Amino acid sequence: MAVSMRDVDPAFQGAGQKAGLEIWRIENFNPISIPKSSYGKFFTGDSYVILKTTASKSGALRHDIHYWIGKDTSQDEAGVAAIKTVELDAALGGRAVQYREVQGHETEKFLSYFKPCIIPLEGGVASGFKHAEAEKHKTRLFVCRGKHVVHVKEVPFARSSLNHDDIFVLDTESKIFQFNGSNSSIQERAKALEVVQYIKDTYHEGKCEIAAIEDGKLMADPETGEFWGFFGGFAPLPRKAASDDAKSADPRAPKLLCVEKGQAEPVEADSFKREFLDTNKCYILDCGLEMFVWMGRNTSLDDRKSASGVADELVSGIDQLKPQIIRVIEGFETVLFKSKFDSWPQTPDVTVSEDGRGKVAALLKRQGVNVKGLLKADAVKEEPQPHIDCTGHLQVWRVNGQEKILLPASDQSKFYSGDCFIFQYSYPGEDKDDCLIGTWIGKSSVEEERASANSLASKMVESMKFLASQARIYEGNEPIQFHSILQTFIVFKGGLGDAYKTYIAEKEIPDETYSEDGVALFRIQGSGPDNMQAIQVEPVASSLNSSYCYILHNGPAVFTWSGSNTSAEDQELVERMLDLIKPNLQSKPQREGTESEQFWDLLGGKSEYPSQKISRESESDPHLFCCNFSKGNLKVTEIYNFSQDDLMTEDIFILDCYSDIFVWVGQEVDTKSRMQALTIGEKFLEHDFLLEKISRVAPIYVIMEGSEPPFFTRFFNWESAKSAMLGNSFQRKLKIVKNGGTAPVAKPKRRTTSYGGRSSSVPDKSQRSSRSMSVSPDRVRVRGRSPAFNALAATFESANARNLSTPPPVIRKLYPKSTTPDSAILASKSKAIAALTSSFEQPPSARESMIPRAVKVSPVTPKSNPDKNDKENSVSGRVESLTIEEDVKEGEAEDEEGLLIHPYERLKITSIDPVPDIDVTKRETYLSSAEFKEKFGMSKDAFYKLPKWKQNKLKMAIQLF
Repeated sequence: MAVSMRDVDPAFQGAGQKAGLEIWRIENFNPISIPKSSYGKFFTGDSYVILKTTASKSGALRHDIHYWIGKDTSQDEAGVAAIKTVELDAALGGRAVQYREVQGHETEKFLSYFKPCIIPLEGGVASGFKHAEAEKHKTRLFVCRGKHVVHVKEVPFARSSLNHDDIFVLDTESKIFQFNGSNSSIQERAKALEVVQYIKDTYHEGKCEIAAIEDGKLMADPETGEFWGFFGGFAPLPRKAASDDAKSADPRAPKLLCVEKGQAEPVEADSFKREFLDTNKCYILDCGLEMFVWMGRNTSLDDRKSASGVADELVSGIDQLKPQIIRVIEGFETVLFKSKFDSWPQTPDVTVSEDGRGKVAALLKRQGVNVKGLLKADAVKEEPQPHIDCTGHLQVWRVNGQEKILLPASDQSKFYSGDCFIFQYSYPGEDKDDCLIGTWIGKSSVEEERASANSLASKMVESMKFLASQARIYEGNEPIQFHSILQTFIVFKGGLGDAYKTYIAEKEIPDETYSEDGVALFRIQGSGPDNMQAIQVEPVASSLNSSYCYILHNGPAVFTWSGSNTSAEDQELVERMLDLIKPNLQSKPQREGTESEQFWDLLGGKSEYPSQKISRESESDPHLFCCNFSKGNLKVTEIYNFSQDDLMTEDIFILDCYSDIFVWVGQEVDTKSRMQALTIGEKFLEHDFLLEKISRVAPIYVIMEGSEPPFFTRFFNWESAKSAMLGNSFQRKLKIVKNGGTAPVAKPKRRTTSYGGRSSSVPDKSQRSSRSMSVSPDRVRVRGRSPAFNALAATFESANARNLSTPPPVIRKLYPKSTTPDSAILASKSKAIAALTSSFEQPPSARESMIPRAVKVSPVTPKSNPDKNDKENSVSGRVESLTIEEDVKEGEAEDEEGLLIHPYERLKITSIDPVPDIDVTKRETYLSSAEFKEKFGMSKDAFYKLPKWKQNKLKMAIQLF
């Protein structure tokens, strides 16, 4: 499409360069920008052009353009608004979706920009009307319709306006009444209360009473009597008359029209296909309620204006429900438009549109217009965060047929591709203990065992009265929450379960189950000691990748291979993983390009291999859908510009983040629907409603209302008080409105969980924390744990559990630890505690002195009743001290946070009197707060809030030690 500056109205130059709303009013047939303070105020005599700009995480800017036509606006003004919308699209590069909004028939997307509602004002500018001025309060009656967004319309203040199906708001001088028709839904009533709050804040300065009136309620209620008094007393309501709003769309079949030279000619076809649309022409698809104008890439601006005019003429003569006109550009069609065709290419070619956008930007730049936003905004660069407390208690089971086998702590990070696993993770939440129960599905697992794993996990959630969140995770698509919970994750080939062995026997497939004595190759990946993985891959050279490190072994022969694109941190992860895969054996390091012949022989010889890091699909901009699942059919409705208030307790919602799917289940949802939540998520992936090629194996979370984890609530401006409220949606919202717009705070007591228990989490977590090892490249790698640690661990591990590596420094806890150990468990721990404490009184052995001591942050101990918890504190405090920090030697100091500190001169590598038994990879943790700030220019808290890569970069830059 050729664009010249004469085609672009000066008022639109520089528009759409940043996220947000921009609004123009048509005055004297020209678009005039209105101030932000007037956004949401629409006059019935005017027409407006509204631009919504959205910046995605990739940095791309998306635009939606709406033109709103007031009921009293002139035909000429409405036509100007339609034409100016096409011009604005041209100024933005010709890719925006354009919507025609008629007062009273607005789209839900448009109304979502101005939540909770828009109430048009009488008057106008170009129409000749005089704007409504401030005057004495006038009693008004509004009808409210809509479950997700509210369509508000002023109706005559008369009894005849009321009916049993809708919700009405009566705005009087001293009180606002909400009348709930007997046939209206709870969700509609709750949404209408948002309109009540809006009227209260806008027209009463937040100072007036609120009353809810139920249809059919007896006159004995004072507020009910007061309400009917405004209508001359109570009398039966008439049946709702058939109005324009109630009439359904024309049932006729969709029609496709080709527009040429201002004339629309029908395209004869039994069904529509994408091939029917010519890039050099414009088309109109008339679907009754919606009328689409499709504009080919190679059409001129005049052709597009002409096609829009034809569509406006077609709907202008319709006296019934006004169809919505939606204009789309080739290559940027909406999902709704694509769904009208029997076939549509999955990957449209948008190269030409990208070029056209660049040409428009270059054209405007020559005219002195800032076009930075027309090209692309800066991508949102976010370090992936687990958004979950990682100090909780983990249990893992391997599924074997219809049963689950609990794994010892030493094996709960070892998974097999041919098996399915169930994990249960309990952790401290904001004001209560939370729990996540999930299934991990191996790529080679059999279908029967997959179904068994999901069924067993669902029964665990049900047994906990649905207080736990549930996850379904497939191998290779693990979310960061899963890796952070396990910290160390190893995937072996093959399987240990009976189902897998039976399957390969029936299919006569070779058993590839991992063997310690055979040849195996592991790809090592992750971001650090608390998030590292070893994935067994085919032992061939083509499995290598220059961006990763690998472990290769053939029985006792062990090799480590480092790609040319790896970092020192990547190589440290290899050392840590060796402690788990091949302990007590020395490896032979191999650098890319200098490999030995023996290394290549084990891989079957050299071959080509990739060099780019394997990338998992990143999280995209989330979409929220309300779900209706009936008789195996799933229907969804998208909620635009969503917030926490859109989550209604009677419904099930899906939050689609592309890489993850969250199924939110309200407390008022029936038990049968709750049990189908996972199926609903799977159906959603199957249908791919947004046509975004979403993976069928994307992680699915089932989130129960009131137990929302932080990795879900981060997508909202979350208020815990709202999710903790009781009652249905209307009852909750009524309390909020009567409380001045805020949820009444009723903080629940922290519940003591029975699913794994915080009491047993002390020893188990200490084992989990010992999964990684601090190593120095300048020393011989020594594996194993101190005798004292083994004495304690032996009490909680099975007799054949493998020793893990030395405890690493522990990240500062996000929440204080509260333990309530069982009296039966205390007796079993006493011997281990005694053995551990006695070992501290003896001088360390030579082997112990070679292993760096792990210094961990002491958590803040919560205040408790000394009379009640005396015994608990005396024992749990001793256990806690063993898992959090080792014995403080005489002469060592502690800073204000409880950390061991040493002088800087003794921490340097070149020191003549170095401090023994420290973690050499974390020397900075031993500096006092004052010295730390002097060296790093920031406090310890500020430093450790930085992403790990920034921490490492800063340490390398200043070369501190």
